Amino acid sequence: MPSFKTLDDLPADLAGKRVLVRVDLNVPMQDGAVSDATRLRAALPTVLELADRRAIVLLLSHFGRPKGQRRPDMSTALLVKPLTDLTGRSVRFIEDCTGPDAERAVTTMTAGSIGVLENTRFHAGEEKNDPELSRGIAALGDYYVNDAFSAAHRAHSSTEGVAHLLPSFVGRAMEAELKALEKALGKPERPVAAVVGGAKVSSKLAVLGHLVDKVDHLIIGGGMANTFLAARGVNVGKSLCEHDLTGEAEAILERAEQAGCTVHLPYDVVVAKEFAANPPSLRTVNVHEVAGDEMILDIGPAAVEALGDALKTCRTLVWNGPLGAFETPPFDAATVALARIAAALTQDGSLVSVAGGGDTVAALNHAGVAADFSFVSTAGGAFLEWMEGRTLPGVAALMQ
Repeated sequence: MPSFKTLDDLPADLAGKRVLVRVDLNVPMQDGAVSDATRLRAALPTVLELADRRAIVLLLSHFGRPKGQRRPDMSTALLVKPLTDLTGRSVRFIEDCTGPDAERAVTTMTAGSIGVLENTRFHAGEEKNDPELSRGIAALGDYYVNDAFSAAHRAHSSTEGVAHLLPSFVGRAMEAELKALEKALGKPERPVAAVVGGAKVSSKLAVLGHLVDKVDHLIIGGGMANTFLAARGVNVGKSLCEHDLTGEAEAILERAEQAGCTVHLPYDVVVAKEFAANPPSLRTVNVHEVAGDEMILDIGPAAVEALGDALKTCRTLVWNGPLGAFETPPFDAATVALARIAAALTQDGSLVSVAGGGDTVAALNHAGVAADFSFVSTAGGAFLEWMEGRTLPGVAALMQ
């Protein structure tokens, strides 16, 4: 695993030292209140540890997409009360993340206190990784800690630029993420399986292309599977299918064969003539029996049983994307069933399971097994780029 400095490598005595902590406070809001505080809670271990070590903790984050404009509805001031409630500490709002006013405000803070700097994206230079903005942010701190893996795929001032200007460290949440990802694809125990689902092959081509050389079993589900079935000459009726990408799908299948990677496509499927909850036209058929006016909406039970048997031979699992249209019953059945098998194997100690991506997290929560996986990442874009084998700028900047 690449070498990173963690909070354990900071000086023992942090009393009065200013620590800039890049966190992800970009939480959903409804009627002016935080509707999901998952990301706020993820920041707590690092924030509270540094505060308990008597550092002056300065939280950096973007919030929404203000595009360089100051917008009251996207001010991090809205997050002061939720953070105060979650930390059980007084949290101060600082009205900018750079410049003389921010510097003056920071000088009045005492050891062990917590402050939230204003939205980094109120400055147009943030997303341009502007060196001047990076220097202005860095001037507020003595140390920099990045605890926002979910923003690590962006080379912005607060995620990448500042890391080159101050002694830089990995926060507890990012440390856990990096260790989990290393176990999953860096140096995994073999055999390794990957579940890749979702609606479109076009959004996951790079992921699939990277994985065929990394895993022993590649399980393809969702609408993506239809494109691969079509590439193999299967009539998928009126299913969601990117017929123009069957050539790319066939190339991935050929690469997988050369790499010794077994690709699992469904051989029984759940179909209906209309996409609706529990439609009257619902039936389970062999993939070669899909009628022209039917659409494939889930993987069938026989295929799920076979996939479960494959997982039982594996030591590591990486999961991104559902197997069917899981938001609409009964097309959640395959995703729920396989997720529960993976969770049981994880709890038995025979499988290391790492999952990530927005739909994946929702699907595992729906199945009631998110807590039973080894690690579930809430980092959507960053997790996907990691699965593509791409270098994440915010991580690379922290490498020793």
